[in-house]
Amino acid sequence: MQDKEVLKLVGARIRVLRKEKGLSQEALGEKGGFHFTYIGQIERGEKNVSLINIAKIAKALDVNLVQLFSYVSEDPKIVEFDEDIIEIITMLQKSSPEKVRLARNVIREIIN
Repeated sequence: MQDKEVLKLVGARIRVLRKEKGLSQEALGEKGGFHFTYIGQIERGEKNVSLINIAKIAKALDVNLVQLFSYVSEDPKIVEFDEDIIEIITMLQKSSPEKVRLARNVIREIIN
């Protein structure tokens, strides 16, 4: 996996979690002690954020590091997932098995 791909994937995950929490970039920045433009740069994969700052962001998002990195993978196909797909996966993980099956069937109908 290329460095830039890792940065984009981590940034997309932070964006999804931030939106899930109903936070703006400015609000997340305030909670973590960062300027909102820095949060935007991280989310776009433009900044190589330190582990210390990743931990601060996770704390500001009220998630642990495992949750933050739950979609970071060595599989290059995962990198192709954009923000929408990551958001869909996150929603499905929180849904009941019945709702997951229903979503799968709806997606099949749309795609086929």
